Amino acid sequence: MTRIIHELAEIGGDYGVLFCDLWGCVHNGKAAYPAAIAALQRWRLGGGKVALVTNAPRPRAMVEQQIDRLGVPRDAWDDIVTSGDAAQDAMLAGRVGSRVWHVGPDRDLSFFTDTDDPRAAALERVALEEAEGIVVTGPYDDLTETPEDYRERLAAARARNLPLLCANPDLVVDYGEQRLYCAGALAQLYEEMGGEALYFGKPHAPIYDLARRRLGVGPEVPALAIGDGIGTDIAGAVAQGIDSIFVTGGLAAEFMGGDVESPDPALLERWLDGQGIHPTFAIGRLR
Repeated sequence: MTRIIHELAEIGGDYGVLFCDLWGCVHNGKAAYPAAIAALQRWRLGGGKVALVTNAPRPRAMVEQQIDRLGVPRDAWDDIVTSGDAAQDAMLAGRVGSRVWHVGPDRDLSFFTDTDDPRAAALERVALEEAEGIVVTGPYDDLTETPEDYRERLAAARARNLPLLCANPDLVVDYGEQRLYCAGALAQLYEEMGGEALYFGKPHAPIYDLARRRLGVGPEVPALAIGDGIGTDIAGAVAQGIDSIFVTGGLAAEFMGGDVESPDPALLERWLDGQGIHPTFAIGRLR
């Protein structure tokens, strides 16, 4: 049974490494959460290491700039690891060919340009009709579009058996009070249509391996994962044998009762039973 805790400090001494999700846990896309920042700062002061592990489809440097703007201070983390980092390496290795159709907004173009890897010279962004594969970083306009807006184009790609590289396995994210679709929702639709999708962020192993290498710690160091995505953050932790804290006040807040800071125990267990995934701990908001 998942244990509900009220602050990270209750269990922090049992772990040396923290893999913390960003969106929904440390910020909401518009502003940072002060209580979450304070919890991460206290963790580091106690000797623990923090990797901000995010399914953002952009390289580390771009995410660092973003959280700087949102007010997440540098003393709250040791490193940032993004699905964009892991997916970019796979793209440059040719996993979906060298001529790719990019689905995503202009703000994600750094996924293609922010690298000094010589393999990037062989890569070319082309129209769907000329592509050997697809790279999805998100909808072109995530404020208005849904996966259904892409069904016809994805059907054309499926007819040619194009592989799809998903740079962000998240299905949705909350931007302030608005829920937006992510690259994972497009990849999910493509798979439902019979297409092949490749994933490199949470819940898949490469991003956790990269996080440990960045922090310079091996699997013998006890790790704790924090996130509000049951199918990404928590499923990934379970698959990696990592204890986890499910932030109930994020994507699943509507199912947890009237107090976003304190999930209702019965509602939480019922909802987790329905998901078939049980985190080690749960908390309303990271603090």
